[in-house]
Amino acid sequence: MRLIGNILWFVFGGFYMGLGWWLAGLLCAITIVGLPWAKACFVIGQFAFLPFGKEAISRDTLTGVQDVGTGPLGTIGNVLWFIFAGVWLAIGHIATALACFVTIIGIPFGIQHLKLALLTLAPVGKTVVAR
Repeated sequence: MRLIGNILWFVFGGFYMGLGWWLAGLLCAITIVGLPWAKACFVIGQFAFLPFGKEAISRDTLTGVQDVGTGPLGTIGNVLWFIFAGVWLAIGHIATALACFVTIIGIPFGIQHLKLALLTLAPVGKTVVAR
């Protein structure tokens, strides 16, 4: 079922949003200052391509230890991220979710886009794990 969900997701919006995440990662990687955000963009971009069967969680929840991305510097990084790039990716996910909600079969995909829109608001300090 995950395979079917991921194939349909990839065709109906996941491909474009994954590319959007990777584009944001490339733009962040151009500068040395943006490298922490670039890493988060590529990790979540992979998640945006094929999200079914995976979950994004905080790294400190996974490891039990705070690191740079999950502490106060991560919070500052997430605020800067939201101002410069996160809002645009969130708008893309919300617009795609609304388009998915038009059909009954698209409702699960719309819900997944809304989850990704929430993740877009604060991606630093997150990691993707299998469910």
